Amino acid sequence: MSRRIIFPTILFLYATGLFAQSASLELRKLQFAEMAVEALYVDSVDEKKLVESAIRGMLRELDPHSEYATAEEVQRMNEPLTGNFEGIGVQFTLLEDTMLVIQTISGGPSEKVGIRAGDRIIAVNDTAIAGVKMSQDEIMSRLRGAKGSKVNLRVVRRSVEKPLLFTVVRDKIPIHSLDAAYLIRPHIGYIRLNRFAATTHEEFCEALRQLIQAGARDLILDLQGNGGGYLQAATALANEVLEDNELIVYIEGRRTGRQNYNARGNGMFRTGKLAVLIDEYSASASEIVAGAVQDWDRGLIIGRRSFGKGLVQRPIDLPDGSMIRLTTARYYTPSGRCIQKPYTANDEQGYENELNERYLHGELLYADSIQMPTGDSLKYETRKLHRTVYGGGGIMPDIFVPLDTTTVYTRYHRAIVNQGVLLKAVDHYIEMNRAEMEIRYRDFDKYYTEFTVDDDLLEYLRSEADKAGIPFDEAQYIKALPLIRLQLKAYIARDFWDMNAFFRIFNETDNTVLRAVAALSDEK
Repeated sequence: MSRRIIFPTILFLYATGLFAQSASLELRKLQFAEMAVEALYVDSVDEKKLVESAIRGMLRELDPHSEYATAEEVQRMNEPLTGNFEGIGVQFTLLEDTMLVIQTISGGPSEKVGIRAGDRIIAVNDTAIAGVKMSQDEIMSRLRGAKGSKVNLRVVRRSVEKPLLFTVVRDKIPIHSLDAAYLIRPHIGYIRLNRFAATTHEEFCEALRQLIQAGARDLILDLQGNGGGYLQAATALANEVLEDNELIVYIEGRRTGRQNYNARGNGMFRTGKLAVLIDEYSASASEIVAGAVQDWDRGLIIGRRSFGKGLVQRPIDLPDGSMIRLTTARYYTPSGRCIQKPYTANDEQGYENELNERYLHGELLYADSIQMPTGDSLKYETRKLHRTVYGGGGIMPDIFVPLDTTTVYTRYHRAIVNQGVLLKAVDHYIEMNRAEMEIRYRDFDKYYTEFTVDDDLLEYLRSEADKAGIPFDEAQYIKALPLIRLQLKAYIARDFWDMNAFFRIFNETDNTVLRAVAALSDEK
């Protein structure tokens, strides 16, 4: 029976009060409105789109972090947090409309069959992907598939006359949340995390164990730009640095009541000196860790005020695989500070522009421009040393480090980065010089001390910028040249080795990292 036939009956039941008596008046009203539009509107309607729009509209009236996601969006959203996806195991870039393999994942399916860095994949299952202007998302969709399924790849390799054919069996591919871990100074370890995922605690502990074995007594935990992730990952990491029964965070909401998360006292790093680095993009789980360290006077928080994302979302699965992430509680630090910054319902633009407002009124550049709360209601004390800390949104650092304005980001530099010219130059350099680099730089330390960006690479960069339609500005180019050279060297190291190599180069110019090194060294 069609909805148009039953609609008068529903109208009668609704009018007589017999329709969905167990539902609230507002819910019956919403159901009736949707049925009326579908049955009576002058033109045909997309019912699925109508329902999704209604859900999104409801959630916009609540807070900035309650959201609706389609089934496809749910899958893409969960991959970075679950710690793996199923695919062929390569890191690649699109160079001259061709898929260039930058690295194969160690032990992954592509490495096992003999695919190498520098190979160009030109076809997937007899479908050409080179020279056809296929998007990266389209290529990824062809490469990914169920574990155990096979995919045929046609590969062009330098010095090999004919294309090579590989059959790769897809497998689970890990997604790491740890970007770098190394001894930044003889007794200071450095660990950088990009998210808090299912594997983060395991990755952190393994890296910390290796650093301690290498001689690390103190630790810099870099959470700059870390947008958060799983609560359990944050509490597990905080447990590694706090003492038994010390409160890490508590959550509280209208329906949830208060839930405490305490350390168990069995962590690996409960005595060494600690610095946690944050910036305006550190959010959620990052703020939980930073807040706990600060409130227990466990270490120094260095950088700039964090984002201020302290709302707890509960995932609610819907029948078609889509999902609502509904805010059900708020995060509070051990001293009682609410991490969430103020917001106005249904004002997404204002919420998104808040970071820009911080920059405009000088907060990112000058410590005395930070808008501190004026009332005693937002003043709190740390648990051991009874220092004053402030609520009102985000974690305020103990040591403020302004946004670096000495590094010159000119319009010309931004253009070559935003339009992919700089990374294209990196890919070109590695492709042309890989064999020579493998002989000359057998270890990273030799590369770090001896490699310099030569004039040929800079000339290629400029020529590609010209091809991309970026007007050359000599004054801006000269101002940004030190930064351009640094980025080229760091990205070449990243693609030739890994992210660890990238940060070993880049961190020596990061003022927040260097301030942490100085602070830990001064305390010895």
